[in-house]
Amino acid sequence: MRARAVVLATLGSIAVLAAGWQLGARPSAAPIAAPAGSPADTGAADAPAPTADSAPAGRSTAATGRTGTFVGAVEQTRYGPVQVEAVLVGGRLVDVKALQLTNDGGRSVAISADAAPRLRTEALQAQSAKVDVVSGATYTSDGYRTSLQAALDDAAR
Repeated sequence: MRARAVVLATLGSIAVLAAGWQLGARPSAAPIAAPAGSPADTGAADAPAPTADSAPAGRSTAATGRTGTFVGAVEQTRYGPVQVEAVLVGGRLVDVKALQLTNDGGRSVAISADAAPRLRTEALQAQSAKVDVVSGATYTSDGYRTSLQAALDDAAR
């Protein structure tokens, strides 16, 4: 009887995590624009400080004046593929959508579901792929940054 309860609880948890992962991959509402000239408008106020784990220096961030959706490369990680798309308006990164996240087992899906919103928020604040690695989600973070940088490089062409 006890084993049946554990199995049911585990299956329920997996279903909730899978649903959360799917929700995290859907487009979100456009961010509310900050008043011109405010710190939020520049993206500098909340930008994380660069770290040794950040994307390589000197790589492009956003394309000046470009508008469109740019799909990053599929990055193969130890726990499955990661791919994102970047949405730019006037050269400003306004959204990052996870098209694929690591999927090798329930734990991998749960880790990616937790990391993706954090990585998205940091990328939007930094206006680049120079985001910190999410603790416990190194492979997802690295794949996310690399795919996002590829999308931004495509936008810069």
